[in-house]
Amino acid sequence: MDLSKILSISGKPGLYKMLTQTKNGLVVESFIDGKRFTAFSHERISTLEEISVYTDDEDMPLRDVLKAIFEKQNGEAAISHKSDGNELKSFFEEVVPNYDKENVYVSDIKKVIYWYNQLHEQKLLEFKEEEEGKEKKEETEKKAVEKKDKAPVIKKKTEEKMKKVVMRQPHKTFSRKDP
Repeated sequence: MDLSKILSISGKPGLYKMLTQTKNGLVVESFIDGKRFTAFSHERISTLEEISVYTDDEDMPLRDVLKAIFEKQNGEAAISHKSDGNELKSFFEEVVPNYDKENVYVSDIKKVIYWYNQLHEQKLLEFKEEEEGKEKKEETEKKAVEKKDKAPVIKKKTEEKMKKVVMRQPHKTFSRKDP
């Protein structure tokens, strides 16, 4: 699930898919009705990748919150975002038990649940691929570390060859002849 292409635009309902970037902003497509329009750069646009939820320990990325809801609901849709405030709070507390109750308002919980349901409706909640991607990333990091360990040996050999080449060349001097 790539949350970097999914946007929330302040003052507009729902989520939007970023299609392309223009000179003055972004061309986006609404998940609700599929309409395309330009979101200008002066509007407050946030990718879901950069949004997090306040917790007692440290901020929890929205990706982790959505994954927790997905696991709690066994891949099904969550409760309605129009439910009672107390019901929303108790649901969110089950999902994220250590969320900061003073700084996370009911309106924030409504947004998160609404976004989850929209992503579920669009079938964009795929967490298995994310875990496979992490494994591949770890493998490439291991390979990079192995290459890095081999690099100094090659570098030493190259430096030794360069010293030999420099020592073999005759020393040239340039003189200026006056007429």
